Amino acid sequence: MKIFQKIVDLQNVLFDERKAGKSVGLVPTMGALHEGHASLVRRSVHDNDVTVVSVFVNPTQFNDKNDLKNYPRTLEADSKLLESCGADYVLAPSVEEMYPTPDNRQFEYPPVSTVMEGAHRPGHFNGVCQVVSRLFYIVRPDRAYFGEKDWQQIAVVKAMVRHLQLGVQIVECPIVRDADGLALSSRNTLLAPDERAIAPRIYEVLSASIDYAKSHTLTETHDYVVDTINATEGLRVEYFAIVDGDTLQDVPSWDDAQHIVGCITVYCGRTPIRLIDHIRYK
Repeated sequence: MKIFQKIVDLQNVLFDERKAGKSVGLVPTMGALHEGHASLVRRSVHDNDVTVVSVFVNPTQFNDKNDLKNYPRTLEADSKLLESCGADYVLAPSVEEMYPTPDNRQFEYPPVSTVMEGAHRPGHFNGVCQVVSRLFYIVRPDRAYFGEKDWQQIAVVKAMVRHLQLGVQIVECPIVRDADGLALSSRNTLLAPDERAIAPRIYEVLSASIDYAKSHTLTETHDYVVDTINATEGLRVEYFAIVDGDTLQDVPSWDDAQHIVGCITVYCGRTPIRLIDHIRYK
């Protein structure tokens, strides 16, 4: 496995790989890698001749400077994990390398980019589209791999790919959880032990809401999830939206869409740490 800081060095190698007729998979990450990321890399290794992983904490998608400052950075450990998963190349550029000039492009894909995370984190998805589109131009992958934990992000990236006509296949990979149900996230490393102990309550309540929903309305199910999680000391729901899984628009009842997903963001602990998760109802 080779690690590149310079974009042109990676591009030169990939030129030769493509010339040899090899397919290229890309796994975009912000580092602080865990088993969830590893599952994406292994899927890419299985599907493609060459796998590239980017490790870059993208400043343009953070609307909270403290969140950017505190985001974990563990390139040495990340590199060991990626090599064990079979990755071929890692791109770990500096901010100056990734953005030699300010990226002033604006991306807006309503309704999928303006609800939920889009409403609560202004500018977030614009930053995501800036960095992901740049990575697609740099790597020119045949396929790119994203985890379903970031359900809305996948919808936004797909919209961007259609808009820019990039010709890359977006591959959605199942969410990976710890044994106690907590969705794996780089932010989990920021949780204190007592905070980590209560965080699985989020998925516990989401899971319980599936049975609850069988005999209750959508609105009642929404309130059950919010009220039950908020009743746990140290947890506070920022939002819980039960939406059409494709359009991400609110649905008034269980019969109003064939594919319904509950997306949640919860603040955990004293700092607090922002955790996201989702559950499929149908």
